[in-house]
Parts: sequence; C-alpha cells; structure tokens
Amino acid sequence: MIGLDTNILVRYLTQDDSTQSPKAREIIERRLTEENPGFISIVAMVETVWVLERAYELTTHEIVRAVERMLQTDVLVVENEQEVFTAMIALKEGQGSFADAVIAALGARRGCSCTLTFDRKALDSVQLERTSGISPWAGISSYAVAFRRAVS
Repeated sequence: MIGLDTNILVRYLTQDDSTQSPKAREIIERRLTEENPGFISIVAMVETVWVLERAYELTTHEIVRAVERMLQTDVLVVENEQEVFTAMIALKEGQGSFADAVIAALGARRGCSCTLTFDRKALDSVQLERTSGISPWAGISSYAVAFRRAVS
C-alpha cells in the first residue's frame, strides 16, 4: 500500500497543473493496483474536500462527485470509508460541512452520544442542536452545540 497526500489527490481530480497532474494520473491510473493500492487517510480526504471547496470553488455537487469517485476507485483504500460516505451524504443533502459531518460520524462510531463545538455556523446544520439541560459542559458557552449521532 502507498499513502497518498492531498496534493496528489487534488492534482488528479482537477488536472490543472501541466507537470504534476499527468504524474498524479500516472500514479493512480497505472501504478496503483488492487494488490498495491493507494491509501487515503481521513486527514487527506478532509483536506482534499477543503481545498476543492475553498481554493477551487467547486460546487457541492462537484465535490460530492469527487468523493464518490475516490470511494469507488478499486485501487484506492479510504480510511474510515463508511464515515466518509456518511459525510458525503450529509454534504449532498445540505446538512453542514464535510469536515463537521466526518467529526460527528467518527464520534458516533466510537460511541459518542454527541460532539460539542463552539462553531456558530454549525448551528444551521440539520445534524446539530444547542446543548440544553444539565450536562458536564453546561456553562462553558452559549454557543456550544451538540452534533446528533450521524449514524443511526
């Protein structure tokens, strides 16, 4: 198995660099095999989505297609594949950011009843709710929110 960094993934997906993009294509389409696949860490996946959104200004639909493409490629092994898939669906359905959905899905996988954050923008997500009642986090901030379990 060969680890792949964000820049390899971005160059492969965008084909925007005359020197690096052909090399990324060569690696993914010719050098990697099912016996010797490329490994995409959860960090590289979240970074890739962030770069595609922020630097390349891709639409949500285009980002979802890119994530689907990586998940469906036989020569790529995606760390926490189910959580990445869950986050992709959340993004597709407008339920918050990809990174927030990954955080919630990973927490749910480990048995967390919720995930707390100070991210005010995350309040708009369908997966989020304000913390209320008595909890060990009460009084920390009125902006603390809880992610509902992303995986039922």
